[in-house]
Amino acid sequence: MAWYCDVAPGHQFHGPYHDTEYGFPTDIETVLFERLAMEIMQAGLSWLIVLKKRDGLNQAFESFEIDRVSTYGDLETDRLLADTAIIRNRMKIAAITENARRIRNMRDNHGGFSAWIESHHPKPRAEWVKLFKRTFKFTGGEITGEFLMSTGYLPGVHRPDCPTYTEIANLNPPWMAIDPAFYITE
Repeated sequence: MAWYCDVAPGHQFHGPYHDTEYGFPTDIETVLFERLAMEIMQAGLSWLIVLKKRDGLNQAFESFEIDRVSTYGDLETDRLLADTAIIRNRMKIAAITENARRIRNMRDNHGGFSAWIESHHPKPRAEWVKLFKRTFKFTGGEITGEFLMSTGYLPGVHRPDCPTYTEIANLNPPWMAIDPAFYITE
């Protein structure tokens, strides 16, 4: 099994993401939304493409401000589809916009996206996937798993001997409070 820890360090795009973001816990709504959008955009593509397009995605989606993106309609969709700085896929753009609306609604029901995630933690990966499929658009097993690993809710991001693993462990990500066997599902 090849680990991201083996290939990312020192790489122009993968390195900074691996060393400072991937697996680090966060409760910042815009960061969580950006990470979910990035995973959606990655479907069928390489992660390197997403990282190269990240600045364009942030600009095009107005820094992933939920209140702004949740109001997007046909005009904004057309603008996004014409933007060569991003991954231009109508289904992915529609899913991101709809997911912004759903996250905005979580504020009333749960206090926000982070609180919603916390209210469901812990779950085995398969249960997370079912929950995300019921709650969001364009979220299958890979997207859900990578999103939750990247934000500290599922294990498996870094090798235990990776220096970044130690940094993350010092932050007590949610998954570390649970026996790792709990997350294994058939």
